[in-house]
Amino acid sequence: MHTYYKKESILFLVLGGFFIANAIIAEFIGVKIFALEDSLGLKPLNWNIFGQTGSLQFTAGVVLWPVVFIMTDIINEYFGKRGVRLLSFLAAGLIAYAFLMVYAAMSLAPASWWVTSYTDQGVPDMQAAFSSIFGQGMWIIVGSLTAFMVGQVVDVTVFHQLRRLTGEKNIWLRATGSTLVSQFIDSFVVLYVAFVLSGRWTWSQFLAIGTVNYCYKFGIAILLTPLLYLVHGAIDIYLGKERSHQLIESSAAESR
Repeated sequence: MHTYYKKESILFLVLGGFFIANAIIAEFIGVKIFALEDSLGLKPLNWNIFGQTGSLQFTAGVVLWPVVFIMTDIINEYFGKRGVRLLSFLAAGLIAYAFLMVYAAMSLAPASWWVTSYTDQGVPDMQAAFSSIFGQGMWIIVGSLTAFMVGQVVDVTVFHQLRRLTGEKNIWLRATGSTLVSQFIDSFVVLYVAFVLSGRWTWSQFLAIGTVNYCYKFGIAILLTPLLYLVHGAIDIYLGKERSHQLIESSAAESR
């Protein structure tokens, strides 16, 4: 049987495809800022940190980024550093490619009828709307990609350090622990590159919003912990427990 028909190869393709798709989608939906309290029907929290106040408002991308890092841990568990590194570089390259294609699309001259085609729905200029939604600033793009790659490297490293300390048991500890560390890096790196280096935010704004973002991601990472066991159980059924165990042990040995 050819290698591309093997269950391990199919598993890697499925996990990798889901990982990359979530990373790309998170980048594009990140232009929307949503109010968490309003979405849940709650009163505004009105937090006060580092002299800054506000409600729980996040980019829509934070809904998916914890899932991306959970997927990183699952791929790391079965395919090791090499598998995560391959998918991380591939995801970053595809994200950059996607943004280039979007900018190319923005530069195309719009059809005159299309520009006003949604006026009745409250959108008087579709070209302006398209450019506003997809035309993120270069600093945000650079910050997001930098945070993604740094976060991935940190996640993989912490994951295997915890595995050496705990052995094969305590999946939740190494997966959730590495995610919490990498999310901390991710939360602050993207804001620093996108808003501090560009001079758009003060340090107090950076620290306050970064802390609130991380606390949100911290909570989501904890809530997603049962997902790890569900995916592990599904993989055990798909591969068989013996082959699943062999993959995990091989991954751990390769990453030492």
